[in-house]
Amino acid sequence: MTLSEFYQKYSNEEECKEKFKQIRDQVGVVCKKCGCKDHYWQQSPWQYECKECKFRTTLKSETILEGSKLPFRYWLTAMAYLTTSKKSISALQLQKELGHKRYEPIWAMLHKLRLGMRYRDSQYKLTEYVEMDEGFFEKSDSEPENQGKEGEAKYKRGRGSERQAKVLVAAESKPVEQTYKNRHKPKKTVGHIKMTVVDKLDSTSINYEVQKMISEDAEVKTDGYTGYSKLKQIIQTHDVEIIYDKREVSKVFPWVHSNQ
Repeated sequence: MTLSEFYQKYSNEEECKEKFKQIRDQVGVVCKKCGCKDHYWQQSPWQYECKECKFRTTLKSETILEGSKLPFRYWLTAMAYLTTSKKSISALQLQKELGHKRYEPIWAMLHKLRLGMRYRDSQYKLTEYVEMDEGFFEKSDSEPENQGKEGEAKYKRGRGSERQAKVLVAAESKPVEQTYKNRHKPKKTVGHIKMTVVDKLDSTSINYEVQKMISEDAEVKTDGYTGYSKLKQIIQTHDVEIIYDKREVSKVFPWVHSNQ
């Protein structure tokens, strides 16, 4: 849903609290005292009670919200921004959006959510058709190795710049037949996407990351960069497409080069 739809549906704390309980009910609750998975719901204290040992579990306990005094509305709002916004939101922006007085709790909340998203990403691999390429993203906290006249920062330029982080980008990219209505859209539909920062873009480093990101029976397409030369050692099918006209890159690799 869009952010406007989210605010319409979850406009107050009680609605957010009920939504979180629905999700918790679907996932299930495990008693941390005896390990039982069967619980009663106690409406009055808003807690789960174990059917075996009667131990009670709060709604936030054993979740990423455990120990937090922030309202459920804050957490669901942060989740909505992280999963629906094309651009990431900073803790300061979210603090202003929520109208909270202190910055630190909002920063900690976002940090926990991002760690949780990273953990979730590690639980699956990309499958079937995958397009992959390397990217370079400017670091927000980069420090120059040397200073020019009057303290002017001096950075290396180009591919080896210390100002840029090296990122491996992979996207599930399944071919689809185009119709007249979608003739201007990419000829591939996107699935899950994974991105990981790497220290080097040599074949050893790339193969190490690819083993964690992509299923070995996937069909991977890359350009002719030498760092991909040993992918066949770990991937069943590796297709290489040399692109001489840079204007064609977005057609061959529509999703790893997408700015949408």
